[in-house]
Amino acid sequence: MGDNTITLPVREKQPLEFGSALKELFLFDPTYRNLNHGSFGTIPRAIQTALRGYQDLVESRPDQFIRYDFPLLIDESRAAVAAVLRVPTPTVVFVSNATLGVNTVLHNPLWAADGRDEILYFDTIYGACGKTIDHVVATRHGLVTSRCIAPTYPCADADIVSAFRAAVAASESEGKRPRLCVFDVVSSLPGVRFPFEAITAACRELGVLSLVDGAQGVGMVDLDLGKLDPDFFVSNCHKWLHSPRGCAVFYVPVRNQHLITTTLPTSWGYQSGKVSVLPPPAPGKSAFVSSFEFVGTLDNSPYLCVKDAIRWREEVLGGEERICAMVNVALSLAVEGEVGEELKGLPTVEKSEALDVTNWVQKTLIADYKTFAPLFVYRGRYWARLSAQVYLDGEDFEWVGHKLKEVVERAAKGEFKQ
Repeated sequence: MGDNTITLPVREKQPLEFGSALKELFLFDPTYRNLNHGSFGTIPRAIQTALRGYQDLVESRPDQFIRYDFPLLIDESRAAVAAVLRVPTPTVVFVSNATLGVNTVLHNPLWAADGRDEILYFDTIYGACGKTIDHVVATRHGLVTSRCIAPTYPCADADIVSAFRAAVAASESEGKRPRLCVFDVVSSLPGVRFPFEAITAACRELGVLSLVDGAQGVGMVDLDLGKLDPDFFVSNCHKWLHSPRGCAVFYVPVRNQHLITTTLPTSWGYQSGKVSVLPPPAPGKSAFVSSFEFVGTLDNSPYLCVKDAIRWREEVLGGEERICAMVNVALSLAVEGEVGEELKGLPTVEKSEALDVTNWVQKTLIADYKTFAPLFVYRGRYWARLSAQVYLDGEDFEWVGHKLKEVVERAAKGEFKQ
Protein backbone atom coordinates (compact mmCIF):
# COMPACT_ATOMS: atom_id res chain seq x y z
CA MET A 1 0.00 0.00 0.00
CA GLY A 2 2.98 2.33 0.31
CA ASP A 3 2.84 3.46 -3.33
CA ASN A 4 -0.88 4.21 -3.04
CA THR A 5 -0.78 6.40 0.06
CA ILE A 6 -1.22 10.13 -0.39
CA THR A 7 0.86 11.96 2.20
CA LEU A 8 -0.21 15.39 3.39
CA PRO A 9 2.40 17.63 5.03
CA VAL A 10 2.34 17.37 8.81
CA ARG A 11 1.87 20.60 10.73
CA GLU A 12 3.64 21.12 14.04
CA LYS A 13 2.12 24.54 14.72
CA GLN A 14 -0.85 25.24 16.95
CA PRO A 15 -4.29 25.17 15.27
CA LEU A 16 -4.87 28.27 13.18
CA GLU A 17 -7.25 31.04 14.18
CA PHE A 18 -10.46 31.12 12.20
CA GLY A 19 -11.16 34.07 9.92
CA SER A 20 -10.12 35.72 6.68
CA ALA A 21 -6.50 34.63 7.06
CA LEU A 22 -7.62 31.06 6.34
CA LYS A 23 -8.98 31.99 2.90
CA GLU A 24 -5.53 31.43 1.41
CA LEU A 25 -5.84 27.75 2.34
CA PHE A 26 -8.88 27.45 0.06
CA LEU A 27 -9.47 27.94 -3.67
CA PHE A 28 -11.73 30.98 -3.71
CA ASP A 29 -11.70 33.73 -6.29
CA PRO A 30 -10.25 36.60 -4.23
CA THR A 31 -13.22 38.80 -5.19
CA TYR A 32 -15.82 36.26 -4.00
CA ARG A 33 -17.20 35.89 -0.47
CA ASN A 34 -18.55 32.40 0.19
CA LEU A 35 -21.41 32.87 2.66
CA ASN A 36 -23.18 29.69 1.53
CA HIS A 37 -20.88 26.84 2.51
CA GLY A 38 -23.97 24.86 3.58
CA SER A 39 -25.19 24.07 0.05
CA PHE A 40 -22.19 22.65 -1.74
CA GLY A 41 -19.22 23.02 0.61
CA THR A 42 -15.68 23.49 -0.65
CA ILE A 43 -12.27 21.92 -0.08
CA PRO A 44 -8.90 23.23 1.09
CA ARG A 45 -5.99 23.28 -1.35
CA ALA A 46 -4.39 20.38 0.53
CA ILE A 47 -7.42 18.17 -0.07
CA GLN A 48 -7.47 19.14 -3.74
CA THR A 49 -3.87 17.88 -3.89
CA ALA A 50 -4.90 14.61 -2.27
CA LEU A 51 -7.87 14.25 -4.66
CA ARG A 52 -5.67 14.71 -7.71
CA GLY A 53 -3.17 12.26 -6.28
CA TYR A 54 -5.79 9.51 -6.11
CA GLN A 55 -7.02 10.39 -9.60
CA ASP A 56 -3.46 10.07 -10.89
CA LEU A 57 -3.10 6.68 -9.22
CA VAL A 58 -6.22 5.27 -10.86
CA GLU A 59 -5.07 6.49 -14.27
CA SER A 60 -1.61 4.97 -13.81
CA ARG A 61 -2.95 1.40 -13.40
CA PRO A 62 -6.75 1.43 -13.85
CA ASP A 63 -7.49 -2.25 -13.35
CA GLN A 64 -5.10 -2.75 -10.46
CA PHE A 65 -6.33 0.33 -8.66
CA ILE A 66 -10.09 -0.11 -9.14
CA ARG A 67 -10.18 -3.85 -8.54
CA TYR A 68 -7.59 -4.35 -5.82
CA ASP A 69 -6.18 -1.12 -4.34
CA PHE A 70 -9.37 0.92 -4.02
CA PRO A 71 -11.16 -1.50 -1.63
CA LEU A 72 -8.21 -1.28 0.78
CA LEU A 73 -7.93 2.50 0.56
CA ILE A 74 -11.64 3.06 1.06
CA ASP A 75 -11.45 0.99 4.25
CA GLU A 76 -9.09 3.62 5.67
CA SER A 77 -11.64 6.37 5.05
CA ARG A 78 -14.44 4.20 6.41
CA ALA A 79 -12.46 3.67 9.61
CA ALA A 80 -11.65 7.38 9.91
CA VAL A 81 -15.25 8.57 9.56
CA ALA A 82 -16.54 5.73 11.75
CA ALA A 83 -14.29 7.03 14.52
CA VAL A 84 -15.73 10.55 14.11
CA LEU A 85 -19.27 9.13 14.29
CA ARG A 86 -18.31 6.77 17.16
CA VAL A 87 -19.56 3.59 15.50
CA PRO A 88 -17.92 0.34 14.31
CA THR A 89 -16.34 0.48 10.87
CA PRO A 90 -18.51 -2.41 9.51
CA THR A 91 -21.59 -0.20 9.89
CA VAL A 92 -20.48 2.58 7.49
CA VAL A 93 -20.11 2.77 3.72
CA PHE A 94 -20.03 5.65 1.25
CA VAL A 95 -22.57 6.91 -1.27
CA SER A 96 -22.32 9.96 -3.49
CA ASN A 97 -24.66 12.24 -1.50
CA ALA A 98 -27.28 12.27 1.24
CA THR A 99 -30.17 12.23 -1.22
CA LEU A 100 -28.89 8.96 -2.67
CA GLY A 101 -28.66 7.53 0.84
CA VAL A 102 -32.28 8.44 1.56
CA ASN A 103 -33.30 6.98 -1.81
CA THR A 104 -31.41 3.79 -1.06
CA VAL A 105 -33.40 3.19 2.11
CA LEU A 106 -36.78 4.17 0.66
CA HIS A 107 -36.37 2.07 -2.49
CA ASN A 108 -35.39 -1.10 -0.68
CA PRO A 109 -38.13 -3.63 0.17
CA LEU A 110 -39.35 -2.29 3.50
CA TRP A 111 -43.07 -2.33 2.82
CA ALA A 112 -45.55 -5.01 3.88
CA ALA A 113 -47.95 -6.56 1.41
CA ASP A 114 -51.05 -5.53 3.37
CA GLY A 115 -50.77 -1.88 2.25
CA ARG A 116 -50.91 -0.42 5.76
CA ASP A 117 -47.34 0.94 5.93
CA GLU A 118 -46.94 4.72 6.17
CA ILE A 119 -43.92 7.03 5.83
CA LEU A 120 -43.88 10.01 8.18
CA TYR A 121 -41.89 13.16 7.46
CA PHE A 122 -41.75 16.83 8.43
CA ASP A 123 -42.60 19.71 6.12
CA THR A 124 -39.04 21.05 6.47
CA ILE A 125 -37.77 17.97 4.60
CA TYR A 126 -35.21 18.61 1.86
CA GLY A 127 -37.12 18.97 -1.41
CA ALA A 128 -35.49 16.07 -3.25
CA CYS A 129 -36.16 13.72 -0.34
CA GLY A 130 -39.78 14.86 -0.21
CA LYS A 131 -40.13 14.09 -3.91
CA THR A 132 -38.56 10.67 -3.30
CA ILE A 133 -41.30 9.89 -0.79
CA ASP A 134 -43.89 11.04 -3.34
CA HIS A 135 -42.33 8.76 -5.94
CA VAL A 136 -42.27 5.75 -3.63
CA VAL A 137 -45.94 6.27 -2.75
CA ALA A 138 -46.90 6.72 -6.41
CA THR A 139 -45.03 3.66 -7.67
CA ARG A 140 -45.79 1.13 -4.93
CA HIS A 141 -49.43 0.88 -6.05
CA GLY A 142 -51.07 1.26 -2.67
CA LEU A 143 -48.46 -0.59 -0.58
CA VAL A 144 -47.40 2.55 1.27
CA THR A 145 -48.78 6.00 2.04
CA SER A 146 -47.21 9.12 3.54
CA ARG A 147 -48.07 11.64 6.25
CA CYS A 148 -46.58 15.14 6.62
CA ILE A 149 -45.98 16.68 10.05
CA ALA A 150 -46.00 20.49 10.04
CA PRO A 151 -44.71 22.18 13.20
CA THR A 152 -44.71 25.98 13.17
CA TYR A 153 -41.52 27.84 14.01
CA PRO A 154 -40.61 29.33 16.39
CA CYS A 155 -41.40 26.43 18.70
CA ALA A 156 -39.76 24.33 21.36
CA ASP A 157 -38.18 20.97 20.57
CA ALA A 158 -40.81 19.39 22.81
CA ASP A 159 -43.53 20.71 20.49
CA ILE A 160 -41.93 18.94 17.53
CA VAL A 161 -41.70 15.67 19.45
CA SER A 162 -45.35 16.05 20.50
CA ALA A 163 -46.35 16.65 16.88
CA PHE A 164 -44.53 13.46 15.88
CA ARG A 165 -46.26 11.43 18.57
CA ALA A 166 -49.62 12.85 17.52
CA ALA A 167 -48.93 11.89 13.90
CA VAL A 168 -48.08 8.32 14.92
CA ALA A 169 -51.30 8.12 16.94
CA ALA A 170 -53.34 9.54 14.06
CA SER A 171 -51.80 7.07 11.63
CA GLU A 172 -52.61 4.13 13.86
CA SER A 173 -56.15 5.36 14.51
CA GLU A 174 -56.75 5.32 10.75
CA GLY A 175 -55.63 1.71 10.50
CA LYS A 176 -52.19 2.58 9.16
CA ARG A 177 -48.83 1.25 10.34
CA PRO A 178 -46.28 4.07 10.91
CA ARG A 179 -43.33 2.20 9.42
CA LEU A 180 -40.60 4.81 8.97
CA CYS A 181 -39.96 8.49 9.73
CA VAL A 182 -37.58 10.70 7.75
CA PHE A 183 -36.14 13.71 9.61
CA ASP A 184 -33.12 15.97 9.58
CA VAL A 185 -30.16 16.71 11.80
CA VAL A 186 -30.31 20.30 10.58
CA SER A 187 -33.12 21.24 8.24
CA SER A 188 -32.24 22.99 5.00
CA LEU A 189 -34.65 25.95 4.82
CA PRO A 190 -34.92 27.25 7.44
CA GLY A 191 -31.54 26.13 8.70
CA VAL A 192 -32.58 24.88 12.15
CA ARG A 193 -31.03 22.21 14.35
CA PHE A 194 -33.72 19.57 14.55
CA PRO A 195 -34.36 17.59 17.77
CA PHE A 196 -33.13 14.48 15.99
CA GLU A 197 -31.99 12.82 19.21
CA ALA A 198 -35.46 13.05 20.77
CA ILE A 199 -37.24 11.99 17.58
CA THR A 200 -34.90 9.00 17.19
CA ALA A 201 -35.67 7.95 20.77
CA ALA A 202 -39.41 8.39 20.17
CA CYS A 203 -39.18 6.29 16.99
CA ARG A 204 -37.52 3.50 18.96
CA GLU A 205 -40.18 3.68 21.67
CA LEU A 206 -43.07 3.64 19.19
CA GLY A 207 -41.68 0.97 16.87
CA VAL A 208 -41.02 3.31 13.92
CA LEU A 209 -37.85 3.00 11.84
CA SER A 210 -35.76 6.18 11.98
CA LEU A 211 -34.13 7.51 8.79
CA VAL A 212 -31.97 10.47 9.76
CA ASP A 213 -31.03 12.82 6.92
CA GLY A 214 -27.81 14.41 8.14
CA ALA A 215 -27.04 16.21 4.89
CA GLN A 216 -26.06 19.06 7.19
CA GLY A 217 -24.42 16.88 9.78
CA VAL A 218 -20.94 15.44 10.09
CA GLY A 219 -18.36 18.19 10.51
CA MET A 220 -21.03 20.62 11.69
CA VAL A 221 -22.82 18.88 14.57
CA ASP A 222 -21.19 16.65 17.17
CA LEU A 223 -22.61 13.22 16.32
CA ASP A 224 -22.42 10.11 18.48
CA LEU A 225 -24.30 7.54 16.43
CA GLY A 226 -23.38 4.79 18.83
CA LYS A 227 -25.38 6.58 21.51
CA LEU A 228 -28.06 7.88 19.14
CA ASP A 229 -28.62 4.43 17.60
CA PRO A 230 -30.74 5.39 14.57
CA ASP A 231 -31.98 2.73 12.18
CA PHE A 232 -30.49 4.50 9.15
CA PHE A 233 -28.32 7.62 8.91
CA VAL A 234 -26.69 9.46 6.03
CA SER A 235 -24.54 12.59 6.09
CA ASN A 236 -22.71 14.52 3.40
CA CYS A 237 -18.96 14.69 3.90
CA HIS A 238 -18.62 17.29 1.13
CA LYS A 239 -20.45 20.02 3.04
CA TRP A 240 -18.92 20.61 6.47
CA LEU A 241 -16.21 17.94 6.63
CA HIS A 242 -14.12 19.52 3.83
CA SER A 243 -14.18 16.42 1.62
CA PRO A 244 -14.59 16.75 -2.18
CA ARG A 245 -18.11 16.84 -3.59
CA GLY A 246 -19.84 13.59 -4.24
CA CYS A 247 -19.25 11.92 -0.89
CA ALA A 248 -21.60 10.95 1.93
CA VAL A 249 -21.29 8.46 4.77
CA PHE A 250 -24.15 5.95 5.00
CA TYR A 251 -24.60 4.26 8.37
CA VAL A 252 -26.70 1.14 8.86
CA PRO A 253 -26.37 -0.83 12.10
CA VAL A 254 -25.79 -4.55 11.67
CA ARG A 255 -29.34 -5.33 12.83
CA ASN A 256 -30.77 -3.53 9.77
CA GLN A 257 -28.24 -4.35 7.06
CA HIS A 258 -30.39 -7.24 5.83
CA LEU A 259 -33.03 -4.65 4.89
CA ILE A 260 -30.66 -2.99 2.38
CA THR A 261 -30.68 -5.69 -0.26
CA THR A 262 -29.53 -3.49 -3.13
CA THR A 263 -27.50 -0.39 -3.84
CA LEU A 264 -28.84 2.25 -6.22
CA PRO A 265 -28.38 1.43 -8.97
CA THR A 266 -28.42 -2.30 -8.35
CA SER A 267 -24.92 -3.56 -9.04
CA TRP A 268 -22.40 -6.34 -8.43
CA GLY A 269 -23.13 -6.66 -4.73
CA TYR A 270 -26.72 -7.78 -5.20
CA GLN A 271 -27.09 -11.32 -3.86
CA SER A 272 -28.76 -13.00 -6.83
CA GLY A 273 -26.99 -16.33 -6.52
CA LYS A 274 -24.92 -15.72 -9.64
CA VAL A 275 -21.12 -15.57 -9.59
CA SER A 276 -19.54 -12.11 -9.84
CA VAL A 277 -16.56 -11.54 -12.12
CA LEU A 278 -15.10 -9.07 -9.63
CA PRO A 279 -12.85 -10.25 -6.78
CA PRO A 280 -14.85 -11.87 -3.98
CA PRO A 281 -15.38 -9.93 -0.75
CA ALA A 282 -12.31 -9.70 1.44
CA PRO A 283 -12.36 -11.96 4.51
CA GLY A 284 -14.33 -10.39 7.31
CA LYS A 285 -16.34 -8.03 5.11
CA SER A 286 -20.11 -8.31 5.19
CA ALA A 287 -22.30 -8.48 2.11
CA PHE A 288 -23.52 -4.97 3.02
CA VAL A 289 -20.04 -3.46 3.03
CA SER A 290 -18.93 -5.34 -0.08
CA SER A 291 -21.99 -4.32 -2.08
CA PHE A 292 -21.19 -0.62 -1.72
CA GLU A 293 -17.52 -0.95 -2.72
CA PHE A 294 -18.23 -1.11 -6.45
CA VAL A 295 -21.57 0.19 -7.69
CA GLY A 296 -20.35 1.32 -11.10
CA THR A 297 -17.48 2.97 -12.90
CA LEU A 298 -17.38 6.43 -11.35
CA ASP A 299 -14.72 8.73 -9.97
CA ASN A 300 -14.85 7.60 -6.36
CA SER A 301 -11.71 9.49 -5.40
CA PRO A 302 -13.71 11.78 -3.06
CA TYR A 303 -14.38 8.78 -0.80
CA LEU A 304 -10.65 8.23 -0.39
CA CYS A 305 -10.13 11.86 0.67
CA VAL A 306 -12.32 11.57 3.77
CA LYS A 307 -9.48 10.35 5.96
CA ASP A 308 -7.27 13.15 4.60
CA ALA A 309 -9.93 15.77 5.32
CA ILE A 310 -10.34 14.51 8.89
CA ARG A 311 -6.59 14.63 9.41
CA TRP A 312 -6.43 18.16 7.92
CA ARG A 313 -9.16 19.32 10.28
CA GLU A 314 -7.29 17.86 13.24
CA GLU A 315 -3.89 19.32 12.36
CA VAL A 316 -4.90 22.67 10.90
CA LEU A 317 -8.22 23.52 12.56
CA GLY A 318 -7.76 21.77 15.89
CA GLY A 319 -10.23 18.90 15.56
CA GLU A 320 -13.94 18.23 15.47
CA GLU A 321 -14.71 20.27 18.59
CA ARG A 322 -14.13 23.50 16.65
CA ILE A 323 -17.20 23.34 14.43
CA CYS A 324 -19.26 25.95 12.63
CA ALA A 325 -22.92 26.30 11.77
CA MET A 326 -25.64 28.29 9.99
CA VAL A 327 -27.95 31.16 10.85
CA ASN A 328 -31.25 32.45 9.42
CA VAL A 329 -31.49 36.21 8.88
CA ALA A 330 -34.88 37.94 8.69
CA LEU A 331 -35.14 40.38 5.77
CA SER A 332 -37.23 43.51 5.47
CA LEU A 333 -39.53 42.13 2.78
CA ALA A 334 -42.80 40.21 3.01
CA VAL A 335 -45.39 38.61 0.74
CA GLU A 336 -48.69 40.47 0.25
CA GLY A 337 -51.64 38.67 1.79
CA GLU A 338 -49.48 36.61 4.15
CA VAL A 339 -48.50 39.46 6.45
CA GLY A 340 -49.50 39.05 10.09
CA GLU A 341 -49.54 41.76 12.72
CA GLU A 342 -45.85 41.27 13.44
CA LEU A 343 -44.95 42.02 9.79
CA LYS A 344 -47.09 45.10 9.21
CA GLY A 345 -45.06 47.99 7.94
CA LEU A 346 -42.66 45.86 5.90
CA PRO A 347 -42.46 46.38 2.14
CA THR A 348 -44.36 43.64 0.30
CA VAL A 349 -44.47 41.90 -3.06
CA GLU A 350 -47.45 40.12 -4.58
CA LYS A 351 -47.76 36.41 -3.87
CA SER A 352 -47.66 35.59 -7.58
CA GLU A 353 -44.27 37.33 -7.77
CA ALA A 354 -42.70 35.74 -4.69
CA LEU A 355 -40.65 33.13 -6.55
CA ASP A 356 -39.53 35.70 -9.14
CA VAL A 357 -38.23 37.87 -6.31
CA THR A 358 -36.35 34.96 -4.78
CA ASN A 359 -34.68 34.09 -8.06
CA TRP A 360 -33.85 37.71 -8.88
CA VAL A 361 -32.30 38.41 -5.47
CA GLN A 362 -30.15 35.27 -5.57
CA LYS A 363 -28.90 35.97 -9.10
CA THR A 364 -28.29 39.63 -8.25
CA LEU A 365 -26.22 38.67 -5.20
CA ILE A 366 -23.89 36.80 -7.53
CA ALA A 367 -23.88 39.27 -10.42
CA ASP A 368 -23.60 42.53 -8.48
CA TYR A 369 -22.13 41.57 -5.11
CA LYS A 370 -20.08 38.41 -5.82
CA THR A 371 -21.67 36.38 -3.05
CA PHE A 372 -24.68 34.13 -2.52
CA ALA A 373 -27.25 33.33 0.15
CA PRO A 374 -30.23 30.96 -0.22
CA LEU A 375 -33.48 32.93 0.10
CA PHE A 376 -36.77 31.49 1.29
CA VAL A 377 -40.17 32.67 2.48
CA TYR A 378 -41.40 31.46 5.85
CA ARG A 379 -44.70 32.57 7.37
CA GLY A 380 -44.93 35.41 4.88
CA ARG A 381 -41.45 36.86 5.41
CA TYR A 382 -38.28 36.59 3.37
CA TRP A 383 -35.26 35.08 5.08
CA ALA A 384 -31.66 34.44 4.07
CA ARG A 385 -29.57 31.51 5.31
CA LEU A 386 -25.90 32.25 6.00
CA SER A 387 -23.13 29.75 6.72
CA ALA A 388 -20.38 30.37 9.26
CA GLN A 389 -17.19 28.67 8.11
CA VAL A 390 -13.60 28.81 9.26
CA TYR A 391 -12.49 31.23 6.53
CA LEU A 392 -15.05 33.92 7.53
CA ASP A 393 -15.07 36.48 10.30
CA GLY A 394 -17.40 39.12 11.72
CA GLU A 395 -16.62 41.63 8.99
CA ASP A 396 -17.93 39.24 6.34
CA PHE A 397 -21.30 39.04 8.09
CA GLU A 398 -21.53 42.79 8.57
CA TRP A 399 -20.75 43.24 4.89
CA VAL A 400 -23.36 40.73 3.69
CA GLY A 401 -25.94 42.22 6.05
CA HIS A 402 -25.60 45.57 4.27
CA LYS A 403 -25.74 43.90 0.85
CA LEU A 404 -28.85 41.91 1.72
CA LYS A 405 -30.54 45.07 2.96
CA GLU A 406 -29.63 46.85 -0.26
CA VAL A 407 -30.76 44.11 -2.62
CA VAL A 408 -34.15 43.54 -0.95
CA GLU A 409 -34.77 47.29 -1.06
CA ARG A 410 -34.11 47.12 -4.79
CA ALA A 411 -36.55 44.22 -5.09
CA ALA A 412 -39.21 46.09 -3.09
CA LYS A 413 -38.96 48.96 -5.57
CA GLY A 414 -39.79 46.54 -8.38
CA GLU A 415 -36.35 46.22 -9.96
CA PHE A 416 -36.87 42.45 -10.26
CA LYS A 417 -39.56 43.11 -12.90
CA GLN A 418 -36.96 44.56 -15.24
